[in-house]
Amino acid sequence: MFRNILTYGTIAGLAVGIPLSAITIGYHGPLSHSMLLGYTIMLVALSAVFLGIKRYRDVELGGVIGFWRALVLGLGISFVAGLFYVVAWETACAITGMDFASSYAKAMIAQKKAAGVSGAALAKFVAEMNDFKVQYANPLYRWPMTFAEIFPVGVLVSLISAGLLRFSRFLPARRA
Repeated sequence: MFRNILTYGTIAGLAVGIPLSAITIGYHGPLSHSMLLGYTIMLVALSAVFLGIKRYRDVELGGVIGFWRALVLGLGISFVAGLFYVVAWETACAITGMDFASSYAKAMIAQKKAAGVSGAALAKFVAEMNDFKVQYANPLYRWPMTFAEIFPVGVLVSLISAGLLRFSRFLPARRA
């Protein structure tokens, strides 16, 4: 099972890390569109969770897997993919010198202003965004935050995959 976790986790990690690094390096558009694109790429890349569980069920276990074993396998794959994602984000930010926290804070403040927030409420929000920028500069804050972007998607994909693939009649292995 550990080999499958590493293999499919690496596949998912590269499938999410390479495109998102390329996008981060070359894209400077609105944050909302990049978030949608980013989560779509994560979902596609994490289809490796489904493939990893199915292959393990069909090849290693003879076509039958329990929900909990499938879930553990999926979570392991998602964890490895999440580590690749964090490394890819850090690498892309280092290459570009991008100050994500400042860009994010600026966009959020502009959004609040556009919504009509002003005065003390706006000043409080600006202070919160300044605190965020300071916190985000610390890798011990940034790394778990980055990991938390992808891992919940992996948990969801793992739950769905484990729920479906525990049924041996769902996409059964082809017999030669």
